[in-house]
Amino acid sequence: MALPALVVVTGLLMWAVAAVSTQVRCIDAARAAARSLARGDSEAVATASARILAPGQADVHVRRSGRTVLVKVTAAVRPPGGLAALTPALAVSGDASVPVEGAQWPLG
Repeated sequence: MALPALVVVTGLLMWAVAAVSTQVRCIDAARAAARSLARGDSEAVATASARILAPGQADVHVRRSGRTVLVKVTAAVRPPGGLAALTPALAVSGDASVPVEGAQWPLG
């Protein structure tokens, strides 16, 4: 009776560690893309730099608000093994905002 419960708890702990690790990667990716855009790189270059750091199927969203660049990277963390039938995927994200350097917003 205790062994199945231990396996489930271990699986949940592994999922929690994976979620935290994925969130940190999303934050790093958002920061890298925001810095790139703030320096004047194109949106394509910034998005590519975010995708290098982001987890596999992450979504990268870029927008501008006044003279600030806002980047949000979102990814799903699926539960391991048999826990997928019991729990849904967890969405994690990372945000970054950086003031734009210079006078122009990159056009693409």
